[in-house]
Amino acid sequence: MDSPDRADFLAGLKPRGKYDGVVGIYRTNDSSNRIGVFDKDIIRALAQTGTVKWIAHNGAGYDQINVAECAAQGIYVSNTPGAVDEATATTALYLILSSLRHFSKAERSLHVGTWKTPISPGDTYDLTTRTLGILGLGGIGLRLAHLVHAFPMRVVYHNRHRVADAPEWCEYVGSLEELCRRSDVLSVHVPLRPDTVHLVGEREIRMMKRGSILVNTARGKVIDEEAMIRALDDGHLSSVGLDVFPNEPSVNPRLLTFPQNALLPHMGTETQDSQCQMEVRALTNLRDFLRDGKGKDVVPELRNKL
Repeated sequence: MDSPDRADFLAGLKPRGKYDGVVGIYRTNDSSNRIGVFDKDIIRALAQTGTVKWIAHNGAGYDQINVAECAAQGIYVSNTPGAVDEATATTALYLILSSLRHFSKAERSLHVGTWKTPISPGDTYDLTTRTLGILGLGGIGLRLAHLVHAFPMRVVYHNRHRVADAPEWCEYVGSLEELCRRSDVLSVHVPLRPDTVHLVGEREIRMMKRGSILVNTARGKVIDEEAMIRALDDGHLSSVGLDVFPNEPSVNPRLLTFPQNALLPHMGTETQDSQCQMEVRALTNLRDFLRDGKGKDVVPELRNKL
């Protein structure tokens, strides 16, 4: 794509424009820096070409694409599940480790020459024997479960449905409320959709044990940020580990006032291995669409719609 801005991109989709005849699109989130997200206006412009039928998105999360409008316009969307599991799960593992042991705070202390004087052993904990609650046992959540089992941590999870191939030591709980009550650390692994905005809110956070930890490598808006900050302020949450934020790249400055927090700038898939796997999987979906009429990774909302 060589469009410098949104207006140029939309103009290129018109008859005899630079994108005339395009049938499939390979999309990365980086394109939003120039043309914005794939909202209703862009999806309708794609549909008006009469030829675009497939958007191969490079990424597991596809909240930057208006999937409902794609369904209405007869355009398929694929993503890259599985390709991000290892990199995102190890990011969550780091955030759990750092939040329990205050490693991020300790590293900053070393950099400013105060050694470990700000760290109190009474405020830090081992992973062993702690209970990890996983909200969403998909590929990322399941990989994280296997990683923490090595310590071992106790693992409980909540999903819309029980996961058939979950290991026997991974205990299913039937409600989000029970998951919150039982977790020393709650790690969030659900996609951002209208029904998951603030899925973890004031009520859910207050159901967690006093002094527990909240970790998020999914999407920032899945957690009610204001409720989370209030819980940090009064000590109900001892710390949080965040790789995602509601209004990236902006970060709420109040989160920076809690030195025990472990905060990363959306590093979940920032590895050469993960980027390569994502690219190959996205392009494979596009190839399969061109060759066979359909790629394998159609997003769930569209599997039975088109």
